[in-house]
Amino acid sequence: MSKIIGIDLGTTFSAVGFVRDGKPTILPNPLNSRERIVPSVVGFSPDGKLLVGTAARNQQVLYPENTVRSIKRKMGTSDTVTLNEREYTPVEISAFILREMKRIAEANLGESVTRAVITVPAYFSDAARQATKDAGEIAGFTVERIINEPTAAALAYGLDRAGDEEMIAVYDLGGGMFDVSIIELNAGVIEVRASHGDVHLGGDDFDELLATYLANRFEEEHGVDPRQDHRAQARLLRAAEQAKIELSSQPFAQVREEFLIEQDGKPLHLEMEVSRQEFEGMIREWIERTLTAFDQSLEDAHVDAADLDRILFVGGSTRIPLVWEMVAEHTGKEPLVAINPDEAVALGAGVQAAIIAGEPLEAILVDVTPHSLGIEVAELSFMGDITGDHFAPLIHRNVTIPATYAKQFSALYPDQDTIRVKVYQGEDPVASNNSLLGEFMFDELEAVRPDEPPTITVKFDLDLNGILNVTAVDRASGNERRITVTTEHRRMNLAEKTSAAEHIALLGTAESENAGQSVLTTDLAALLFRAHQVLESQQQGAAHVRKVLNQLEERVKEGRMDGVDRLSEELLEALYDLDE
Repeated sequence: MSKIIGIDLGTTFSAVGFVRDGKPTILPNPLNSRERIVPSVVGFSPDGKLLVGTAARNQQVLYPENTVRSIKRKMGTSDTVTLNEREYTPVEISAFILREMKRIAEANLGESVTRAVITVPAYFSDAARQATKDAGEIAGFTVERIINEPTAAALAYGLDRAGDEEMIAVYDLGGGMFDVSIIELNAGVIEVRASHGDVHLGGDDFDELLATYLANRFEEEHGVDPRQDHRAQARLLRAAEQAKIELSSQPFAQVREEFLIEQDGKPLHLEMEVSRQEFEGMIREWIERTLTAFDQSLEDAHVDAADLDRILFVGGSTRIPLVWEMVAEHTGKEPLVAINPDEAVALGAGVQAAIIAGEPLEAILVDVTPHSLGIEVAELSFMGDITGDHFAPLIHRNVTIPATYAKQFSALYPDQDTIRVKVYQGEDPVASNNSLLGEFMFDELEAVRPDEPPTITVKFDLDLNGILNVTAVDRASGNERRITVTTEHRRMNLAEKTSAAEHIALLGTAESENAGQSVLTTDLAALLFRAHQVLESQQQGAAHVRKVLNQLEERVKEGRMDGVDRLSEELLEALYDLDE
């Protein structure tokens, strides 16, 4: 039987988990064994080569228009991105990343890998879960299970605690999204009691806030907004991310970007100091939002903060000191970092993969759905008035999955032969305030008795992946209808997935012996940026600059260290000669 791997398909980084000899481990990039997590970045080089991971991240400041990051935030939507003069869906971009995870797994395990468990945020919508499953299939996997990220982290944490009884909160603050789950560990059974979260809250937002702060100060000093230039904006984001990381361990961060932008032929530099206090002032209200979700999950689980034995930190953004301080102050509990926050989810996915593969692990997972699921109904008042847009939940949030529930509904009038079934996900009593998952028409209805309205039985089946299937049956005729999604997001059909898989297979991926190593320092990025600006404004006599620039960029994209210093010096001299 083929091996099953676990994949953390993250907003900013992705990783592969696998259980060896009863212990979960991260499978490193075989091209660079020091790289255990891979940037979730996809791009195309100027000569059309597909880049995934660090190679794509390296070129982002040079070619931001041909590089995409944080695509996970668009999963389940109809948005597209344009790369290499072709439109790609979020599903296809995610498939590129998943195929890279497949390559890493196969290189480590020495055999073809076609089965995977993939993690998603607990608060992911049904459409986003479906999209993740589609991406896995395009990448060449049979997706054995979609599991929630906090649940996966709890699996990794609870594997060596089979005999313990604990109530833990998994606080997962990653690059793009926030989740919190209240989980009970009891004799090897890992039961999720409640989940809550925010799919638009994470480290990316903190980077954007800091980048905006830097851009505003730069504009105040120089009178020009660097965000109007795509490359300058990409460099600002990279500088903000580096400053954020530095401020996690230092009270101040120096931000220095030479040749950030040019004005009237004069290069302008960004050089300023940011304090941890300033940064914390920017993100405090965002952290408060996580605490609101934390309290909601406690309420849903019928648990007080005092009842928690542990608060487990997961996700790279939990390294920010303010996060630790605010969570500790709010709950009265000191958070625990028992596992590398960047790797916990992938390790847990590997544990779930091993359980499915039949490995003798002492762990049983019981998960819940974080959203209520139901349909829109109309209600008839005592006065005979009809009011619509009411939400009638069939499966309530935090119900253990898999779950099945059926309920009978009737038409409004005896001669009514058509009902539109609209399926929603959310908690608002007004149906249209929730997320529409799909809808279908049920026509040719028959009444059981001539003087009674027709009735249908609506059945919800929520599987272990948190994916919903809906059927409706006409009670009189026995005719059945199944949901057809007609919302903004349309799932790819089999032919489209096959076509996407063939396209991805044809592209291949640019690789080198040093792929995964980042050689793009701040000074080097500034030099390359300056060279591009010079070439855009001065074509005559610039052939040598262009030649050296191309050679240098090729090494940067491939992560090759050889010759970088020499070519940098040569490019500097060529730019100097051109200015003369």
